[in-house]
Amino acid sequence: MPRVRKGAARAQARKRILKKARGYFGARGKHKYQAENQLIRGGVYAFRDRRRRKRDYRRLWVARITAACKMRGTRYSLFINGLKRAGIDLNRKMLSEVAIFDPKLFDKICATATKASKATPAKAA
Repeated sequence: MPRVRKGAARAQARKRILKKARGYFGARGKHKYQAENQLIRGGVYAFRDRRRRKRDYRRLWVARITAACKMRGTRYSLFINGLKRAGIDLNRKMLSEVAIFDPKLFDKICATATKASKATPAKAA
C-alpha cells in the first residue's frame, strides 16, 4: 500500500498561510516558509504593540497636561497632587481633552488643584 502524501491538505494549508500573508513585501507574501515566519513575527509585534499603545497614549496625555499646566504657571506634579487632595477624580485622558477643548474649565480645575496642593502640608514619608 502506498504512503499518504496529503496533497489536498498540504495545498489548503499553504493557501491558508499565504492568504494571511497577503500584502507582505516580496517572498514574505509569496513563499510559504517565509510567510509563516513573517506571520509569527507579525503576531509578536502586534502583541507587544497592543501594550505599548497604552503607554504611548498615557505619555501623550501627560505631555499635554504638562504643557497646559505650564501655561497656567504650575507644575504637573503639583497639579496632580492637588487633584488628589481636592478629591477630583479625572483620568489623564479626560484632563488632556479638557485642556484642549475647554480651556476655561481647565483654568478652574487648575486653580482648585493648586489651592488644594498648597493648602494641605505634604505627608511625611
